[in-house]
Amino acid sequence: MRASLIQIAVNEGESVDSRRRRAAALVCEQAGADLVVLPELWTTGAFAFEEFEREAEPLEGPTYEAMAKAASDAGVWLHAGSIPERAASDGHSAADSLYNTSLVFSPSGELAAVYRKIHRFGFDKGEAVLMSAGRELVTVPLPDTTLGLATCYDLRFPELFRGLVDAGAQTLVVPAGWPERRRAHWTLLARARAVEDQAFVLACGTAGTHAGVPQAGHSIVVDPWGEVLAEAGPGEEVLTVDFDPARVPATRDQFPALKDRVLGLDPPRRQDAS
Repeated sequence: MRASLIQIAVNEGESVDSRRRRAAALVCEQAGADLVVLPELWTTGAFAFEEFEREAEPLEGPTYEAMAKAASDAGVWLHAGSIPERAASDGHSAADSLYNTSLVFSPSGELAAVYRKIHRFGFDKGEAVLMSAGRELVTVPLPDTTLGLATCYDLRFPELFRGLVDAGAQTLVVPAGWPERRRAHWTLLARARAVEDQAFVLACGTAGTHAGVPQAGHSIVVDPWGEVLAEAGPGEEVLTVDFDPARVPATRDQFPALKDRVLGLDPPRRQDAS
């Protein structure tokens, strides 16, 4: 199976429309790949908080249309990274909600999955207060593997990935806008998730600078033993790698650690001081 991770640069001075056209052209250039992945919030930049409201679009907005066509033109499965999605009110609130939303398209251009980021970064500012949280784990069956979807900050929460594995995921796809100052964590966590879940990890970051925050780049593909199969540099790049999805069940059979998980443990008992 061949995957191409498009580590696109998100820089000031390029309009969202221009970057959308450029991303679509880059996807089309990957014809012959099985799976193409774009990064998180590449339309605006993951740290361009003031742009979220201004550039938010409905699910089936201009990015949806451009990426559906690109997937169809290239004949690839496309994880189109994520966009700031404006979702209509659910009736419980008068206001619309913003989500950090990933879209996955089939080679025919049909929408195959939607994932709304569960863990929002920023603590008490930025994405954490501007975006609503998703609630649903999402997997996507492909002919040769099952994708498990996560986004950027999600990478720090192993229980999410165990949930994806329990739902059948064998290849974990993580688009991100990860900052350069924490690049060591990016590589470490991608490898950790691969090892503990005995799965491939395809982690696609951005290049350039988002609202003054230099990006880590260094998109990475890790195998189920935690070995790095390919890693990009810091700049704009397309990282293409061939990998064998059959290695996931083989690894899990050879080293069946997942079967030894112990769930539902009792909470610790309070120890009275003597």
